[in-house]
Amino acid sequence: MSLTERIMDMFHVVANQGHGSIAVVFLIGILFGGIIQYTRVDKFEKIAGFAMLKDTTVPKMLFLAIGIASIALFFEVKLGYASYHIKPMIVSGLVVGGILFGASMAILGKCPGTGPISIAEGRIDVLVGAIGGILGGYVFTKYYESFFKPLMGESYGKETLLNTLGNHASWFVFLFGIALIIIAIKIPHIELLDEADLSKLTEEERAEIEVNKKFEIIK
Repeated sequence: MSLTERIMDMFHVVANQGHGSIAVVFLIGILFGGIIQYTRVDKFEKIAGFAMLKDTTVPKMLFLAIGIASIALFFEVKLGYASYHIKPMIVSGLVVGGILFGASMAILGKCPGTGPISIAEGRIDVLVGAIGGILGGYVFTKYYESFFKPLMGESYGKETLLNTLGNHASWFVFLFGIALIIIAIKIPHIELLDEADLSKLTEEERAEIEVNKKFEIIK
């Protein structure tokens, strides 16, 4: 299959898996990109600052988004308005994958959602990281059966909260979502500014930041 055929097949899959038309998916992508740029979480300082506990923009946004989405999606699926494909639970694969994913995010300062947006903005460092990710995906796919699959360990099946908790799943998801929303609100706002951010500040605001830095050093 040629590259063009693969791309066309990708659009065909999206249009025929119940996700909506290509136009709807495209519109959602534009909205997602707009939100990302408005909150500036596609900037290196935001994600790297989160890894260093010097910026809380990303965790505040993540907790809020996951809290709202988990409640909405769960009840949409339960009412038949949405569906999802459940992946098997492979603990060792999840642990190793989580460590690699987290370390890569901290080093690159991007995630799979913010990376393409940064590439569209012309950031070469993220393009290099994306090429590395594509090559890594190719190696993983090519040698999955012979090398990676044995390393991933035992599969515990496609478990869901409905299977595990039964009638209590609805209350669990609702309380879980509310807890994340509260955490998002309660997390103090700490922001790691870059040179572009500092250039927009007034002299008084810059002076206040310098005083706060000196105060932190003294503490």
